[in-house]
Amino acid sequence: MYEKNGEKYFVVDTHMHYWNAAEDNWVEGAEQYAKGWIECFYGYHGLGPDDTRWTLEKYKKYSEDDLMSDVFDKGHVDVAIFQPTDLAEWYKEGFNTTERDAILFEKYPDKFVLNTRWDPREGEDGLKTLRHNVERYGCKGVKLYTAEWRQGSRGWKLSDPEAYKYLEACQELGIKNIHAHKGPTIWPLDKDAFDMTDIDHAATDFPELNFIVEHSGIPRIDDFCYLATQEPNVYAGLSVVVGGLMHSRPRFFARCMGELLFWVGEDKMTFGSDYAIWEPKWQVEGFVDWDFPDDEQYADYPRLGVDGKKKILGLNAAKLYGLEVPEEYQLGYGKPAAQDDAKLVTQ
Repeated sequence: MYEKNGEKYFVVDTHMHYWNAAEDNWVEGAEQYAKGWIECFYGYHGLGPDDTRWTLEKYKKYSEDDLMSDVFDKGHVDVAIFQPTDLAEWYKEGFNTTERDAILFEKYPDKFVLNTRWDPREGEDGLKTLRHNVERYGCKGVKLYTAEWRQGSRGWKLSDPEAYKYLEACQELGIKNIHAHKGPTIWPLDKDAFDMTDIDHAATDFPELNFIVEHSGIPRIDDFCYLATQEPNVYAGLSVVVGGLMHSRPRFFARCMGELLFWVGEDKMTFGSDYAIWEPKWQVEGFVDWDFPDDEQYADYPRLGVDGKKKILGLNAAKLYGLEVPEEYQLGYGKPAAQDDAKLVTQ
């Protein structure tokens, strides 16, 4: 829970991990990729405030106590959503698997939502795993990494016929929320494999599913905005947008937020800290305090008020996932009715 100036914010961190990138988890023969991946992540970590930076050794494999303290005790988060990323080509047990995330989900079921993942290149075996995970964990969302390597293939698209089989399975299984990484690349993955064109196809063909584009396609923010404004079921996931830009690139962050507010709107944006790339505390506090710079170039963007920040920080995600929001965190709680409404009551 976070409170500032008498306003209470229900915070849903929609994008977080419990990863293991320690050296004893590196696949033999793929060490350069396992090492390069986590060191690239660590480079992004440096975009946060100086006093929030970890050592690389801690960053490779942090503890349960670290996570629970950083996210819930200090980080103001009410509910956190795990988003798995396997990377089984480089990590023996996977990097951030459904099974590893489930350790904490099952231990703290009131704190976490557990999403799972799929890769259409896994065929029928992958579909069986998806069904198993939904049956066991009650998953309501999936995280998709279209640039992940697999047996010589360096990516896939949501518009592939094989992927459509999985999207159909999601509908049958009650999975509504499709989180797709479409933004900054991480070495050694290919940038083009994160292209957003496949979202355009899939969102049109599966209107009952919600497509949350993680990282909002940055730095290709304009492409994402035009895509999201034409597809009513496409949402902007702000992980990396906030963590990577708000502190280190404040003017570019302002432009990204301005374009998102103009084209997509505050009702279709969700907050994610991308822990443990960054801790949520400074992101939540900074976002609540944030406003556009006093500069003419930002004058034609919509303003973002307290209600909009409450939606983005948690209420939008709570709606997507059917999370119960305490009454005191809901919009309008404790505020007197408008004068016109009072007249209607007395008439």
